[in-house]
Amino acid sequence: MRCPFCAHDSSQVKDSRPSEDNTSIRRRRQCEGCGARFTTFERVQLREIMVIKSNDRREPFDRAKIEQSVALACRKRPVDQERIDRLITGIQRQIETLGDNEVPSKQIGEMVIDGLRQLDSVAYIRFASVYRDFTEARDFEEFASTVREVGQN
Repeated sequence: MRCPFCAHDSSQVKDSRPSEDNTSIRRRRQCEGCGARFTTFERVQLREIMVIKSNDRREPFDRAKIEQSVALACRKRPVDQERIDRLITGIQRQIETLGDNEVPSKQIGEMVIDGLRQLDSVAYIRFASVYRDFTEARDFEEFASTVREVGQN
């Protein structure tokens, strides 16, 4: 494993344990070059999944992109990190169990938006505003009115 501090190619595992949700292994490592310590996570990958972008470009599925998007939507919201991790793990499992090696990015976006809808209404609106490309205040008003309707059902 390459050191994130000095880019040395070799590190030694000092400690391993399952993550809190038992979906990954947390490893504490020490660089053999500079001696710095860092943490890595090892997750099971069932198969290589390619994401089909809106411009028909293909790229490997990257869990970190979902993590960044959800973290940004939930920023400064009273949502436990554990609930966010469960949401992201659930989305990743859905993608892996679809049976397809290629998944449209639009389908992944809809999974995220559905998950955020259950998690936090403000995070849901934040994500939707970027994902659905809101351009005017009216777009927020129209979308927010549907969120209120969902909350009443």
